[in-house]
Amino acid sequence: MIEPHAPAPPGAPHPWREGGQSHARLPVRPGTGRFLVLVGVFVCAACGLVYELELVALASYLIGDSVTQTSVVLAVMVFAMGVGSLAAKRLRCRAAAGFGAVEAALALVGGSSAMALYAVFAWTGDWGGLWSGGPRCLLVGFSLAIGLLIGAEVPLLMELIQRIRRQDAGGAVADLFAADYVGALVGGLAFPFLLLPQLGQVTGALLTGAVNAVAGGALVLGLFRRDLSRRGRRLLLAANLVVLVLLGTAAALVDDFERAARQAVYGDHVRIALRSGVQEEVLTGGTRGHPLDLFVDGRLRVGGSDERLFHEALVHPAMSDGPHGRVLVLGGGDGLAAREVLRRPGVRRVDVVEPDPALVLLARRDRALSALNGHAFADPRVRVWTGDVLCRLRHLRGTYDVLISDLPDPGITASTKLYSQEFYGLARRVLAPAGRLVVHGGPVTSRPRVFWTVEATIRAAGLRTVPYRVTAGSADTVGGPSPRPAGLSLGPRDWGFVLAGRTRPALTLDPGVPYLPAMTRASLRADARAAARTRMPGLPPSTLVHPRYTR
Repeated sequence: MIEPHAPAPPGAPHPWREGGQSHARLPVRPGTGRFLVLVGVFVCAACGLVYELELVALASYLIGDSVTQTSVVLAVMVFAMGVGSLAAKRLRCRAAAGFGAVEAALALVGGSSAMALYAVFAWTGDWGGLWSGGPRCLLVGFSLAIGLLIGAEVPLLMELIQRIRRQDAGGAVADLFAADYVGALVGGLAFPFLLLPQLGQVTGALLTGAVNAVAGGALVLGLFRRDLSRRGRRLLLAANLVVLVLLGTAAALVDDFERAARQAVYGDHVRIALRSGVQEEVLTGGTRGHPLDLFVDGRLRVGGSDERLFHEALVHPAMSDGPHGRVLVLGGGDGLAAREVLRRPGVRRVDVVEPDPALVLLARRDRALSALNGHAFADPRVRVWTGDVLCRLRHLRGTYDVLISDLPDPGITASTKLYSQEFYGLARRVLAPAGRLVVHGGPVTSRPRVFWTVEATIRAAGLRTVPYRVTAGSADTVGGPSPRPAGLSLGPRDWGFVLAGRTRPALTLDPGVPYLPAMTRASLRADARAAARTRMPGLPPSTLVHPRYTR
């Protein structure tokens, strides 16, 4: 602890001691030692921010609703950092040993966090409600532990840098925070542009933990080794070696781990798993009698057993009540909505706008998926654009007879803008006078507020609406939640749709097109009446600046 001394003459350095020594015994000049400490601050800050971003990204991917996950992780971590700073006051008398121990623990906890969270998710299933379930508690636990350790860094580093050369507290804090913030900048940029695309979440976190352990151990054992006893140096060296061995072993086994975890999540028939710059796509089945399933960011987008019913219900009511020569499909990179559009005679042009080019490439090249979509993208009437859907819609010229919105679920934060009043205003602008818009609004029964908010938002954009739904046979269907463990029965569910136009369109089907037995005009209208009974009046529309969708 810092010992009190008599007041010093004006301008003289304040005498102080730590562990009985007035100054650290360094193997280098004080200026060089101070620079090395600031380099350590820089590296540790970069690693700390990577851990933070990795937790946010993984939680958003596995749980969804990135706003909620970001808020939970950041709130818990900031709170824990304050607690960690207070707790570190007790370690100031052994600042070098304390800092070394903190960095070794932080490297192990932060480096292994992604693997541990993904493992629990893969082998326990869905994460449940906001605070329910072991996996979500584990997320909060990692946020708390990492925040405590990060919070303990600055007081200990402040003590170490003051041991090298005494300066006023304001100047020392300014130097430390400057190095800390620059390190955070580098870590914040490295995560999305280098670690995530090149290494992935698990390997990126393991590598960050190794860098953290090397930086913390080298700073203490290299610069402040004389502040430790021989036994203390050996213990710290052994602890860092154990951490590096554990992280290195995990990195060597990461491919086997991801393969096993992927099978636990998606089943034993995973054929393709890739991560583009936009999302992750996993393709299962499609061979030897196994139905083809396409998962996008952990959610089932194409269910081989039910996808035909979903896409018939999405496309054909909008195509059956007027002209349909020019069709715009928003989303639909799997080609299945385009397949249904092309079944109708009189279609002259189909424009598909898909945010992820990797999904389009998969739909073109994978034999099972391209067979399922009827090789729709090989049809000369189909043109595919990739990029931001809202931006593309904003710059479209001309009008369309039918606009089909085959986009991710409105409860996912990343897609909220695609269910906003502004988005539907742009859609209305490109609709022909007799044009129709159809939107998948999520399940009606389990999430009525979200569905009716979609409907209210479309009405707010100046369109007349006809909501309807189609009941599916199982929960593991298009747009459904994250996959559950095999064998868990979740019962029936439904898909909700909103058909809209400048004038109120008719909910009908063309009798000249063969449909599945479940798709009839009578069943469609009966389901529309059932959906109407769940209406929640008075819901405000969702806008870009005030999104109103909740999970």
